[in-house]
Amino acid sequence: MKRDKTIIVTCHCILNCNSKVEGLSEFKGSIDLAKSFMDKGMGIIQLPCPEMILYGIKRWGHAREQFDNMFYRKEAKKMLMPYIAQFEGYIKSGYDIKGIIAIDGSPSCGFNKTCSSYKWYGELSGCSNLNEKIDDIALVDGRGIFMDVLIKLLDEYGLEIPVYGLDESNLKESSLDILSKL
Repeated sequence: MKRDKTIIVTCHCILNCNSKVEGLSEFKGSIDLAKSFMDKGMGIIQLPCPEMILYGIKRWGHAREQFDNMFYRKEAKKMLMPYIAQFEGYIKSGYDIKGIIAIDGSPSCGFNKTCSSYKWYGELSGCSNLNEKIDDIALVDGRGIFMDVLIKLLDEYGLEIPVYGLDESNLKESSLDILSKL
């Protein structure tokens, strides 16, 4: 059997950049890092895109605070539980899940950085303080809500899988750093 039993888990948009908010992705179809995983002989598990599932392709960009609510966390947990079961099954069967690759800057899937704004909400048409709302959006240290739920589930089920944040604004260096840790 030629099976290597190594697996990497990626956020959805690493393998399918089309799932990102329209105008946000600078990549054609997938991020080159995925090819590096394949070249290393790793199996790839693609997590679902919670924003695509809950809000569709024609959604606006969001901030972390918009997802930090009971409904979103409950739906994230529902989406993630089948993956937690897979991870546990693989690990119990001797597979090595090398890591989970998050997308820094995402309000859902950020690990080191997330998009934040306490003012990014409400009706935009006729908004008298739209520039103030836009100016409040910032990249801050912290996790996106989907990643936060995933990490809590990993802890709850005793699954020790490292998580790495991919910085798309510095893709080459960030990719090399992640690959060096695997």
